[in-house]
Amino acid sequence: MSRDSHTAGRGGERGSGRNAERSAGSARSAPWLAAATLWRREIVRFLREPSRVASAAVTPLLFWGLIGSGFSGAFRLPGEGGAADAGDAATGFLEYFYPGTLLLILLFAAIFSTISLIEDRREGFLQGVLAAPVPRLAVVAGKVAGGATLAWLQAAPILLLAPLAGVPWSAASLAAAAGVMVLVAVELAAVGVVFAWRTSSVQGFHAVMNLLLIPLWLLSGAFFPISAAPGWLAAVMRVNPLTFALAALRGALYSAAPATEAAATGLPALAPALLVTGALAVAAFGLAVVVARPPRVT
Repeated sequence: MSRDSHTAGRGGERGSGRNAERSAGSARSAPWLAAATLWRREIVRFLREPSRVASAAVTPLLFWGLIGSGFSGAFRLPGEGGAADAGDAATGFLEYFYPGTLLLILLFAAIFSTISLIEDRREGFLQGVLAAPVPRLAVVAGKVAGGATLAWLQAAPILLLAPLAGVPWSAASLAAAAGVMVLVAVELAAVGVVFAWRTSSVQGFHAVMNLLLIPLWLLSGAFFPISAAPGWLAAVMRVNPLTFALAALRGALYSAAPATEAAATGLPALAPALLVTGALAVAAFGLAVVVARPPRVT
């Protein structure tokens, strides 16, 4: 065999090796690229729908202002004195209701952003994604990240209204609350993916979510404190997953006086609330991955 043939053979082997290395690198990066692509698609889809953007900005403010003002005259935290005038009472309930409004924004924004999963299945896009050589983990991660990002982006501007609500804020407390909102948004988006993956219609998804989410939010301490509820209802509220999410959010906002805040509302303290919320977020994401796995062929 000639020298040129040996050189060509060695060159071909080196070329094949480089191609194999590039293919292996592409395979390793493909899951993250798929997740990032699905995340970006959720953001772009939201920004291209002006009605969703306007609704996300205006509806929570109306909800907080109207309901907060309407219940202002009848609200007192347990242990508070009754000598406050009407203006102080109104400010008091608007302040109390403010973290619950943030939780409501995160709840509905994260859950209902996962409706896109049902729409993608109906349009055939999801089938194409699932046929690609990427793990289901990447698909779930992209959908959860997209829903959580949209929820956080919708709630973050309302967080800046803390001074208007009467919350004793600081830069550190707002930053801590923003971090807690990320954790809660991931948890809720993962729950939304679990239900959307197993639901065949948007109408059915709406029905199940409304039946499940409204009671969970009402019994989280967002609308009335656990300390003011009857014994049996307070027991239900204490095991409600959203109670811990609200407790973490309120604890971050009121980080300057956590003991006073917990005693007045009956909510768990910040540290256990964060631990439970983090554990629930991991569990919800893991359940979403399990639900998204293809059925075994026997």
